[in-house]
Amino acid sequence: MTFDDPVWGFSSDVEATNRSSNQMTRHIFVTGGVVSSLGKGLTSASIGLLLERRGLQVRMQKLDPYINVDPGTMSPYQHGEVYVLDDGAETDLDLGHYERFTDCPLSRESNYTTGRIYCSVIEKERRGEYLGSTVQVVPHVTNEIKSAIRKLAAPDVDVVITELGGTVGDIEGLPFLEAIRQIPLDVGRENCLFIHLTLVPYLRAAKELKTKPTQHSVEKLRQIGIQPDILIVRAERPIGNDNAEKIALFCNVEKNSVIEEVDKQLSIYEVPLGLVDHKLDELIVDKLRLNTGPLRMDDWRELMGRIRNPEHEATIAVVGKYIEHRDAYKSIYESLDHAGFSHSARVIVKRIEAEELEEQGPEMLLRGVDGILVPGGFGARGVEGKMKAIQFARECEIPFFGICLGMQTAVIEFARNILGLEDAHSTEFSADTEAPVICMLEEQTKITYKGGTMRLGAQPCQIAPGSLAAACYEADDVEERHRHRYEFNPEYRQRCEEAGLIFSGTHPESGLVEIVEVPDHPWFLAVQFHPEFKSKPHTPHPLFKGFVEAALSRHKNRTHMTI
Repeated sequence: MTFDDPVWGFSSDVEATNRSSNQMTRHIFVTGGVVSSLGKGLTSASIGLLLERRGLQVRMQKLDPYINVDPGTMSPYQHGEVYVLDDGAETDLDLGHYERFTDCPLSRESNYTTGRIYCSVIEKERRGEYLGSTVQVVPHVTNEIKSAIRKLAAPDVDVVITELGGTVGDIEGLPFLEAIRQIPLDVGRENCLFIHLTLVPYLRAAKELKTKPTQHSVEKLRQIGIQPDILIVRAERPIGNDNAEKIALFCNVEKNSVIEEVDKQLSIYEVPLGLVDHKLDELIVDKLRLNTGPLRMDDWRELMGRIRNPEHEATIAVVGKYIEHRDAYKSIYESLDHAGFSHSARVIVKRIEAEELEEQGPEMLLRGVDGILVPGGFGARGVEGKMKAIQFARECEIPFFGICLGMQTAVIEFARNILGLEDAHSTEFSADTEAPVICMLEEQTKITYKGGTMRLGAQPCQIAPGSLAAACYEADDVEERHRHRYEFNPEYRQRCEEAGLIFSGTHPESGLVEIVEVPDHPWFLAVQFHPEFKSKPHTPHPLFKGFVEAALSRHKNRTHMTI
């Protein structure tokens, strides 16, 4: 067996061709140490943004060491939201940061897990592709990981940024670290850059910042065979010149390669500008010998000016099932912020547990809010609380926005309180209900596996002329991302329409209901899809923009009435 055999590595003649080309795709690997939740996703997204703003073509990718094939079946309490792409891939929430910060096209090739890697290796073994070899972590699993990374490399791609989830030292992450250690051997060390994000904690009792955790983290990485080129150190306060010099010396990096990233109190959208202040983009361009244009960040600075100096404000209640876990509705909160930016406004989010509202009543918990948003979720817990919030919004003429389960509960509430169908429900929560206004999709009834089997990804939606949705979108046809099993039951459409419910968005072929509205209301709209997955800080989603505008109008009117 030779080195050219695909079992051991990439074909040497292909690599020789790539190495001789000045246009070869560069690779940036972002790892983390000391603790999780340091913000590798935000940092990676910010790096992608800075490189794009220099005119480079960038691709982004997240490698997650957990054994789930994807996060689709994981609890929001453990993992946060599941971010869905146009192609239907259920991915890590960090891909939301990638899409919000950059223009990178993302697909299911942008997120790999241990489970997905091992599934592929086992399938190949069953097909006999390893020709009788003993299948091992090295080289078979590591080759599969390298193949996943190199799929994003292409002649028109300048840089691939690959973020590795977890922290250095996690046992499940070792095959991924071994794989990225090998990548420079395949493509040339000069074409790879290792960025390590780590923590410099502040001990209040000693009134000192401590660099030792960072030193140990880098030491662990070097034992694996990876020498970081750049260290980004997270701290709650500036680390100072002495600490920067100490970190550089003991971690074997140049001092200008120790980049400080102090906690941002105002907005996550400060992060890229903080990295620019420390010249991270220049450092990356220099180390990878990239031919780029000047950095263009004027619009980002203007955005930060609006964030720092809002002219208006509104309070919006988010009534959900997973409120205590902030990341469970990460894209919802970001989309509300984006809409606020466009109106030079600060959106104050009041997070309300649906179960708590069910017990205490909407009059107590929703008093004084300017808008009510009911997001998605699974399971019966808190559903009655969501319906009470929706009824309160409808009857008190408070702007309301329902998303996914929020639309389904809005339909159930309408059927119960307007149509008089007291037993109206979803078959998800009440299989024997006499009025199943929400029911499972026909194609879903025979599915037994849970993973990756919902209605997923981008689907077309036809907008009814003259509707609120049409006014927001300013378009007749749109595409939105879905993640659900249950739908509005068309058997109840005529009765709902006769009672005043407007079906303003439908699938052009199947006729599935995508958007419902209540007329003679300041702003009452609910959607079956997830518009939060298509919102960006400079281009807020039209529905979020319209909803926040209605909430600002209500706040202004209430303020004038008080005066």
